[in-house]
Amino acid sequence: MENLGTKKLAGDTELLLRVQTEVLEAVARGEDLTDVGNILCRRVEQFAPGAICSILLVEDGKVRSLAGPSLPESYCQAVDGVAVGPCAGSCGTAAWRAEPVMVTDIETDPLWADYKSLALPLGLLACWSSPIRNSQGKVVGTFALYFRSRRGPNALERQLVDTCLHLCALAIEHEHARATNHRLAYFDALTGLPNRGHFNAALAERILIGRPFGLILLDIDHLKQVNDSIGHAAGDTLIRTIAERLSRCGSDILACRQGGDEIALLVDRCADHAVLETVAQRVLSAVSGMVEVGDQAIDAHVTLGGAVFGIDGTDSDTLCQNADFALYQAKQTHRGGYVGFRPNLRTAMVERIAIVRQLGTAMAEARIVPYYQPLVWLETAEIVGLEALARMVMPDGTVVPASAFHDGLSDPRIAYQLTGLMLEHVARDIRGWLDAGIAFKHVGVNVSTSDFQRGDLAERIENTFAANDVSLSHVVLEVNESVFVGGSDQTVPHAVEALREQGLLVALDDFGTGHASLTHLLSFPVDIIKIDRSFVARLGSDKPSGVVTRAILDIARQLDMRVVAEGIETAEQVGMLRDYGCSMGQGYLFSRPVPLADTTRLLQLFSQKPIDTSLIAAAG
Repeated sequence: MENLGTKKLAGDTELLLRVQTEVLEAVARGEDLTDVGNILCRRVEQFAPGAICSILLVEDGKVRSLAGPSLPESYCQAVDGVAVGPCAGSCGTAAWRAEPVMVTDIETDPLWADYKSLALPLGLLACWSSPIRNSQGKVVGTFALYFRSRRGPNALERQLVDTCLHLCALAIEHEHARATNHRLAYFDALTGLPNRGHFNAALAERILIGRPFGLILLDIDHLKQVNDSIGHAAGDTLIRTIAERLSRCGSDILACRQGGDEIALLVDRCADHAVLETVAQRVLSAVSGMVEVGDQAIDAHVTLGGAVFGIDGTDSDTLCQNADFALYQAKQTHRGGYVGFRPNLRTAMVERIAIVRQLGTAMAEARIVPYYQPLVWLETAEIVGLEALARMVMPDGTVVPASAFHDGLSDPRIAYQLTGLMLEHVARDIRGWLDAGIAFKHVGVNVSTSDFQRGDLAERIENTFAANDVSLSHVVLEVNESVFVGGSDQTVPHAVEALREQGLLVALDDFGTGHASLTHLLSFPVDIIKIDRSFVARLGSDKPSGVVTRAILDIARQLDMRVVAEGIETAEQVGMLRDYGCSMGQGYLFSRPVPLADTTRLLQLFSQKPIDTSLIAAAG
């Protein structure tokens, strides 16, 4: 008898291992959660032929049918959406109680009073349901066995369910993580709208099909003033509210957030400017109105510029550029209104040309200088690095930030030359700090698309820093998301990898603003993720910002990447970031960008001593 018992136990263990292995392999292959659930149900029914298996998800207080391959579709549809509660059958009650519920007689048990008419005609006489809990202990589903006789589970069925509850929890959490990553990659975290990557794909698809459509670029008026006067939380509320109103404008409009204060609208079935203007007026009407922010109200205003596919361009670059020209003109002459593209709208281009000339003159006269903003160790506020930021000194001595001449950097030649000047300045300044014996780690240098397009970025950086006898281990290459994911070719990753082999680190700047695709993090070489200031600004006042910030930190840890939080302005933000596991940050709380002499004094006073690169490595 003992041998028979031992053999039975070994057989049961083998069955459980087979179920576990097959399900885990399905999850690893990335199969749909419903398919994984059906695999699990069929295997349970195979090994426990007296049982019929069902898996339900619990979402927003209701059960949702996930898998039940041996149950009629009509039954699955009938229970889908049933609210969990104290008398909601076995599954709804198990979810409500957060504990297993065994009903051995569906016909007479009061828990099934409202639902027995669904089960009894199918010959389902008993049901045992157990809650599925995630890693935080929250009930996310139920796993049930139905029986065609009035009974409870036997020993094997209990073992199967114990195994299945764990497998279901793993599969559900894996699916939730995959959905979260997909949303981070293709949807804007603040508004929930499709992001720039989604927009680019949708635009390309429409151009390929060739059906009529229009493009409207929407600019949120006075967003900067709202941020500066009321706070970034108010600005974010304004953006979210406008996004919500746009989502109700009609099924012919696809709204995609481009970042900052701009949203792009793809308008289907639009063949001419008359139709596009009608849609624009509909958008203006839908968006306008007061937005409540705490005890204040903001009057929402937007400005629109539009272009029509075919009439104003047959490729994405031309169409977007012409819509941008129209928006620029609208912002100059029709603020709060709409302007459609016309061939003579070249005002914006003229303005950009003027800025390009101004920049060219400033570089020729050595009036472009770096200012440095410290990156600090949040635990001690010691400086662990710097970011170099370009400043232009005007003829009267006024110093203006890059935002004042940003439009001029759309000229590839000017952008290329500016990067060269910044690299030379930074290399000389690092050499000076090293010669002075100042404890120093690294400087981040921003680069643009133009720097990669030339194909010689690695050589330029190597030569510039070698000429000053500076190791590339002191350099962090800061790449904006739009540059980083802007193309599918290998120009950028190849250039960056060549530098990383010599000790240079790569930072992905402004992460999380809706431009970047998480999938690119797997194929592009990145060492550091810089969380965009818009998330940091909302910490403590906006729960989703904390959720996304923690998600970014978790993703970075899983990918062995380091994290820097940008735009820190309060001690409360520092505390929350530290609690989340973020070790490095920068922002006005520590220092604004300052010139070389002030930076040197900051390093002398607050630089982390001694130089210990292992601490930087630990920040990921």
